[in-house]
Amino acid sequence: MDKYQEQVAIELQFWKMEVMKKPSLADNITYKIQGKINGYIPQKVHDAITLAIRQMVKAVLFGSEITTSSMPPQEMSLIHREALVKSKIESYCKTGAAEGGITGAGGFLMSLADFPLLIAIKIKLLYEIAALYGFNTSDFRERLYVLHIFQLAFSSKKGSQEVLQQLENWDDKLFLLPENGDGFDWQTFQQQYRDYIDLAKLAQLLPVVGAAVGAVVNYQLIKKLGKTAMMCYRMRSDLTR
Repeated sequence: MDKYQEQVAIELQFWKMEVMKKPSLADNITYKIQGKINGYIPQKVHDAITLAIRQMVKAVLFGSEITTSSMPPQEMSLIHREALVKSKIESYCKTGAAEGGITGAGGFLMSLADFPLLIAIKIKLLYEIAALYGFNTSDFRERLYVLHIFQLAFSSKKGSQEVLQQLENWDDKLFLLPENGDGFDWQTFQQQYRDYIDLAKLAQLLPVVGAAVGAVVNYQLIKKLGKTAMMCYRMRSDLTR
């Protein structure tokens, strides 16, 4: 390993330890608050989020409309790849913040429209990151990996720990993975994402502050997803050896 790969390996181990830590008191309180908030949010908000997630899952698993730039040469160094990845994440963070600010300023209905738009931005980013690390998302199994990254980033503490264990040694499990999406538990997927994001995004529906909240929250959510994706692709066996 060169020095950068050693640094990456250390960062990866610390990140894994953080994910696998027992839920804190704050985590447990937040989870209970989210449950209560779900009961107060209008059903049409839940329905809009559920529909957006269902459509996103179908697009990721079966669609061809999500495209990425071409993959970089296989011989490119890890430090170069990750410089491109970090640049891409920052670009998408700014795009998401701008989109959240616009929809947040537009009131309740515009804020509802932000949910599917934000999901589309996130998934496009994941496809771009996968390509930069040299993975071909036309392969159904790589699309499953993308969805698991999404799930890991936006799940409860317990849920994220379960997903991380599924992602470890992914390349050794390829022959066990389904060849289609029939076995994917999208009901659990959508529930975990919805529960995670409702607390952060609820204030975007409020008048006056909605624009500022939308911009900040979108930026932070995309940033979190980008970091999670980097760590997940670092786990792939040939990147840190």
